Amino acid sequence: MAKLNILEFPDPRLRTVARPVAAVDDEVRRLIDDMLETMYAAPGVGLAATQVDVHRRVLVVDVTQDQNQPLAFVNPEILEREGAVEAEEGCLSVPGIFDTLTSRSSRIVVRALDRDGKRFEMEADGLLAICIQHEMDHLEGKLFVDYLSDLKRTRIRKKLEKERRENGTASGRRERSSVPVI
Repeated sequence: MAKLNILEFPDPRLRTVARPVAAVDDEVRRLIDDMLETMYAAPGVGLAATQVDVHRRVLVVDVTQDQNQPLAFVNPEILEREGAVEAEEGCLSVPGIFDTLTSRSSRIVVRALDRDGKRFEMEADGLLAICIQHEMDHLEGKLFVDYLSDLKRTRIRKKLEKERRENGTASGRRERSSVPVI
């Protein structure tokens, strides 16, 4: 396995719409494994392939406290949405920034292929539902900051760019928050 580089806002590659995966093969399974290693190391609870500059419809999540129940979704699609939830979100591609969104469904039904290429459907609510929706946005080239006002988004971009200049690094990783970073 290999730890991958996570793209950070406002990198234009984060705006790329991911292509469907034709077949789940060893290359896709290796990508899933590398994404999980990267997500756990970050640390985060979700990661989309777009965030690691692979523009294929693959995402991984693990919202468990012990990080021992990884889930992989290949070519995910939401079949049902229900309710609304207000929750604070963060993002590995927007390090150190958290804000409350009201745009997520509280319950979803998602269909995807697993790491072996088998089709499955699952119902998700709570943090898992939020995480899946957040990662699926990445596959469409959308970030959680897109749900914020233009003014907030501009301030976030400027703050991150200033921190990168001051740190002299490409990454502005911050201290860990009590909010799961998706």
